[in-house]
Amino acid sequence: MIITYLSEKKLKPETITMDNQAALNSALWVDLLNPTKEEEVWVESTLCLDIPTREEMQEIELSSRLYEENGALFMTVTMVAKSTSPEPTSDAVTLILTKTKLITVRYIEPHSFSLFTSYMAKLPLQSHNANALLVELLDASIDRLADILENVSSQLDNYSNVIFHSELNEKYSKKTDYKTLLQRIGASGDLNTKVQESLISFNRLMIFFGKKYSSEFDSSIQSKLTMIADDTKSLKDHVTFLSNKVNFLLDATLGMVNIEQNNIIKIFSIAAVILLPPTLVASVYGMNFEFMPELKWHWGYPFAIMLMLISAWLPYKYFKLKKWL
Repeated sequence: MIITYLSEKKLKPETITMDNQAALNSALWVDLLNPTKEEEVWVESTLCLDIPTREEMQEIELSSRLYEENGALFMTVTMVAKSTSPEPTSDAVTLILTKTKLITVRYIEPHSFSLFTSYMAKLPLQSHNANALLVELLDASIDRLADILENVSSQLDNYSNVIFHSELNEKYSKKTDYKTLLQRIGASGDLNTKVQESLISFNRLMIFFGKKYSSEFDSSIQSKLTMIADDTKSLKDHVTFLSNKVNFLLDATLGMVNIEQNNIIKIFSIAAVILLPPTLVASVYGMNFEFMPELKWHWGYPFAIMLMLISAWLPYKYFKLKKWL
């Protein structure tokens, strides 16, 4: 699907079909969402550009992601989509900047694009140019990554409460399912890693973009780029902090699992020690010797039962005094 945004009093979206291909020439922003081969050919023939294929977008070499060709800048970044779903995804998105147009090629739907399109209607007329649109899209993307990190941080705080404050907080008083907790912490760590990969790609893009077009920026765009670069740097530091927290919580959860397993083994060990003396008494009186004084004694059976109970109670009492139970 191809969506163009034409510059009038405000940026208006228009879907491109066979009947209105000419709108590509006057569009300020051309957004290719899951484009077919036929749609790629339309854009390439109309705008005289070589649109990278999805396979080419996946390449990780810097020279394949950031380059200039025929006066246009080709910049590929990694973006995160479906961050609030159980299975967040990340994929490459290519931003192509010419003197008059911004072209985006994507096969996912990051929420930052929705935020950007809703904000575009408020842009002043002086911002209706390709450079300004790209900077605003970068700003929306970094803002979205910040929102994702805030969500990850909140989730990790909740998991921390479950691990360390479950006995003090009635909200977490029920028995903790550490297997599910490990999976959720791991999922948060995976999402944090996707955000880190995205931030690295945006940082490289802004360095490349700034070097190529810095002389053409006005003061407002230059200041906004500086602010975005500062935000990216601070978010990278926050990602590192969250990565350390994820590792800490994973280690803590595994430690709690070991404690629970040790407690179970301790119960079996103590039960074995407590039952050992009664077993010894029963073994003694279970021997088939002919001359055992207690065998014909009237109170022999109650005496043996009482002896077994006392021999079990004494170790139990000792363990309680030692606070092993």
